[in-house]
Amino acid sequence: MQIILLSGGSGKRLWPLSNEIRSKQFVKIFQGVDGYESMLQRTFRQICTIPAQISVTVSTSKAQEKILRKYIPANIDISAEPCRRNTFPAIALTAAYLRDVKKVDADEPVVICPVDPYVDDDYFAQFKTLAELVQTSTANLILLGINPTYPSEKYGYIIPASKEKVSDVVEFKEKPDLETAEKYIAAGGLWNGGVFACKISYVLEKAREILKTDSYEELFKNYSELTNISFDYAVVEREKNIKVLRYSGEWKDVGTWNTLTEVMTEENIGKVYFDKTCQNSHVVNETDTPIIAMGLKNIVVAASPDGILVADKAQSSYMKPLAEKIHDIRFAEKSWGTYKVIDADEQSLTVKVILNAGHQMNYHSHERRSEVWTVVEGTGRVNLDGKIKNVTVGDVIEIPIGVKHTILAVTDLKVIEVQLGKDISVDDKILWKE
Repeated sequence: MQIILLSGGSGKRLWPLSNEIRSKQFVKIFQGVDGYESMLQRTFRQICTIPAQISVTVSTSKAQEKILRKYIPANIDISAEPCRRNTFPAIALTAAYLRDVKKVDADEPVVICPVDPYVDDDYFAQFKTLAELVQTSTANLILLGINPTYPSEKYGYIIPASKEKVSDVVEFKEKPDLETAEKYIAAGGLWNGGVFACKISYVLEKAREILKTDSYEELFKNYSELTNISFDYAVVEREKNIKVLRYSGEWKDVGTWNTLTEVMTEENIGKVYFDKTCQNSHVVNETDTPIIAMGLKNIVVAASPDGILVADKAQSSYMKPLAEKIHDIRFAEKSWGTYKVIDADEQSLTVKVILNAGHQMNYHSHERRSEVWTVVEGTGRVNLDGKIKNVTVGDVIEIPIGVKHTILAVTDLKVIEVQLGKDISVDDKILWKE
């Protein structure tokens, strides 16, 4: 059995903890065995409980590939989109990757699911059943339908022909108002959790029909020109021969602060101090600045280097349009470590860079800014225009405009980087080979 995990979104609804670089699946907010863990780490831990022979491939964007590799097991494959499109091109590309690159038999069943639902272990145990249904059923596509626990306006609905464990699908309904949602539930409607199972060959057939090719090489080469359409619209809602497997266990789409706080085991994370009058409120603080919360009721507060959110829990579900107006990313986690903006003026930018041992920056130069590095922790090696120098705590490195430079962390390395110039921009970077 093959599993494709979809891990490409930006998670704007969890701003300021998530941004274009650090998506919601990387945010460490759940209590794990060894401290806090992310949605991604939790999912992989649970997938290991599936009682079957499985192979997992993660479908993601190129921008997230390196950070993904930091958190997933070494034996997990990644199919990276050259640019962001939508779920159908991403799934088609990954299916082609399975057949053309990994040499998987096209008749093998594949289960496709998002990487970030909050579920119990029994959810992933259903994947084995889905794969068996693909092999034994006459249906082209099998869905996992979530038994609703309340009438929700946030999810699409699957209307089954019966209330049996496995049923034909009559139709799909878009996100309804509350009154309509109640009618769907009364009729046996299920939440559409975005889990699909089929043969790999089925996805490739749809790729030929809609994208005009099922070749991995051609899909990858022409990816930016592929039709921008979701798997639901392109395939699921047009398929006539389709069944749904009913699932009644725990399932939450923790894509908003409102739902995320429902599964948090603690009311506060980080330097947070509550008084006794706070009710049903959560505060997550990723900064070093303490937060005092008093008299809060049904409120979520989140603070990171990117900004501060203060919102009524119910209203927080509608924050995406506001978050999309904010493009200033002041914190990012990379495969090699992290960087955090700690001060910004018109002609200077001060950043704290943490490099993990054995990692280094790209060898690069700048045309419009100079830099000054101060090593505050650890040891490393600096390369300035081909000249190598060992550095340690207290060393200061001046980098004039145009000088090629990089730094390698021998041990975990912390550097304060001051960028100086009238036009400081992330675009001012020329890559070179060492």
